[in-house]
Amino acid sequence: MRLKELESYLQEVETFEEPKVLLEQYPTSPHIAAHMLYTMETQYSAVEGRLVADLGCGCGVLCAGAAMLGAGACVGFDIDEDALSMCQSNCTDLELDSIHLVQADVTHLHTCPGRWSKAFDTVIMNPPFGTKKNWGIDMIFLRTALAMATESVYSLHKTSTRQHIKKKAKEWNVNMEVVAELRFDLPAMYKFHKHKSVDIEVDFIRFSFPGK
Repeated sequence: MRLKELESYLQEVETFEEPKVLLEQYPTSPHIAAHMLYTMETQYSAVEGRLVADLGCGCGVLCAGAAMLGAGACVGFDIDEDALSMCQSNCTDLELDSIHLVQADVTHLHTCPGRWSKAFDTVIMNPPFGTKKNWGIDMIFLRTALAMATESVYSLHKTSTRQHIKKKAKEWNVNMEVVAELRFDLPAMYKFHKHKSVDIEVDFIRFSFPGK
């Protein structure tokens, strides 16, 4: 599938009408999602035929894209029942049957390591950035993703946190590669937003294990 075709399909994914502030439910745009997934597949062969997890899957744009690129299966995890309902609806509308959904608090998945430990080839996520009352949650998501993946983790993080993430990657003995520097356009989705949209500098990062 070509990049433009993938992005066109992902534009059909319905997004949140009433996103929840504390869950930082900013949807990944079809443009960014398509480029992330296309890069993962064309440069790293990390999607087709792989068992993929999407942590904090939300409305399912990353799950859907992974399925469209031929993932063997994609399991989406989210704490929010409403988000999972929307994700399921999107999967049904797009006729994607290789996606499975699990309602779970990603920050607590490490408490059941036998269930999900090293259960996936690839983990992808657009985690909460850790604003508002969730400071540090992005690193909890990352630590959980690394525990669940056998080959690689692909994630979005604010560029301003890059040095901190580099320090943690070294501490955790994982390789870190900034694949792309992006401008993440956050639309005014909440009442406290004063501007129509805000551009945030974001890194698309690949984490892998020594020897992978």
